[in-house]
Amino acid sequence: MSKREIIDARALNIALNRLCCKLIENHGDFSNSILIGMQPRGAQVLERLVKLLEGTYGVQGVRTGVLDITFFRDDFRRRPGHLQPNKTRIDHLVEDQKVVFIDDVLYTGRSIRAAMDAILSYGRPSKMELLTLIDRRFSRDLPIQPDYKGRQVDSIASQRVEVLWEEVDGRDAVLLTDPE
Repeated sequence: MSKREIIDARALNIALNRLCCKLIENHGDFSNSILIGMQPRGAQVLERLVKLLEGTYGVQGVRTGVLDITFFRDDFRRRPGHLQPNKTRIDHLVEDQKVVFIDDVLYTGRSIRAAMDAILSYGRPSKMELLTLIDRRFSRDLPIQPDYKGRQVDSIASQRVEVLWEEVDGRDAVLLTDPE
């Protein structure tokens, strides 16, 4: 497989800052909003956004959570081997709150549909929005579109888009992997 960097650390940082500004514009002080990172990689996007919101933009008291959707996916019985679910941690009531789902890459939309099903176990939000760092716009199986997107990547179904994080992977970048 060949991998090539399509977004470098600088461009990734610019996209994250732009997403923060859009969130502030639409959610103000976040008093009626909860940011939910989708496990596993959306949680890393969430951490970066919160760090920027608090450190760079001075927004305090952002309520967050992380959501595992493993058993809400429509394909979980079709996957080979044993599933390794992640932890869900939502310490806030979502009833009548604006929930922003955060994920790294939006591909088919199936993960987002699963997240919408899963969050209803915690109450009924007044509104659900989607923030994705990377939007693979030509790959949807479901009619789901992001409310906030960092960058748009045009790729074919056989390619893989991977977001790397300094804290986990040793560098910030987005890679496009072509099959052999």
